[in-house]
Amino acid sequence: MLEYISAPEAAKKWGISERRVQKLCEENRIPGVAKFSRLWLIPKDAEKPVDKRKREENRK
Repeated sequence: MLEYISAPEAAKKWGISERRVQKLCEENRIPGVAKFSRLWLIPKDAEKPVDKRKREENRK
């Protein structure tokens, strides 16, 4: 059985805001997420997605 954590728990684990975690869930960027009512359930072993908002240093 999969174990899940909430968005606030994932935010603390990954060092980002709870809102950012919710946005990643909405964009289907975290595999295996489920929404139960207003609560996002994130697999406990899910890894933090790469932040596509940041530019690569070697791009100009």
